This record gives sequence, structure tokens and C-alpha cells, in this order.
Amino acid sequence: MKTIIKTDKAPLPIGPYNQAVAVQGQLLFTAGQIALDPVTGQVVGATVAEQTKQACENLKAILTEGKTSFANVVKTTVFLKNMSDFTAMNEVYGQYFGEASPARSAVEVARLPKDVLVEIEAIAVVG
Repeated sequence: MKTIIKTDKAPLPIGPYNQAVAVQGQLLFTAGQIALDPVTGQVVGATVAEQTKQACENLKAILTEGKTSFANVVKTTVFLKNMSDFTAMNEVYGQYFGEASPARSAVEVARLPKDVLVEIEAIAVVG
């Protein structure tokens, strides 16, 4: 059984997908989050650090709505427009995930939605 997770505190989907899906009340799979302001729908920030912060704030809102938190995230995937931005992204990312960071993959991609610099998706344990 799956439960659709939706909050207006994170950007609403702009296509045929959901912000997150919880599976049997145990795991939460988020859609990739970019640096969109949930109210205006505009990209926030010009640097990868600023955009990583907004993407993480969007993830936080979705995790909260799904009754979980960064502490329960077990896996993330970070998509970067430029791998040279890894260090700056990592500094901000670390502020959200701390010492008990999840497993993570980071990959460079040719292009991201709205030409942002970073996109982050997560899998978390619920509860």
C-alpha cells in the first residue's frame, strides 16, 4: 500500500509525479527537490550553496509532512550541474544531515529542471 505525501510548504509537482510516496507506512521516497520557493515557484539563489539550502528546506517540509525527518533519511542522491560545486554543496548538505548522514550518491548531470545547479532526492524511514 502506498500513501501520497503532499504539502504546500514545498513546491508542488509540475508534472505527473508526487512530492513523496510512503510505502506501507515504513519508507518514504521523495521526488527530487530543487531550489524553488514553494510560494512563488521561482528559483531561489544563484550559487550552489544557496540552492542546496533551499532544496534541503523543501526536503525538510516534505519529510515533516511524511512524519519523518533528516535523522531518518537512509539514502540520498544529489544531482549536480557541475561536480566542481561538490564542496560548496557538501558544506550546506552537512548542516542538515549532521553526524548520522545517510548513504549518498552524487552525480554530475548535463542539465536540471529550470537550469538549477543542484537537485536532491531522499529515502527515509517513517517514524
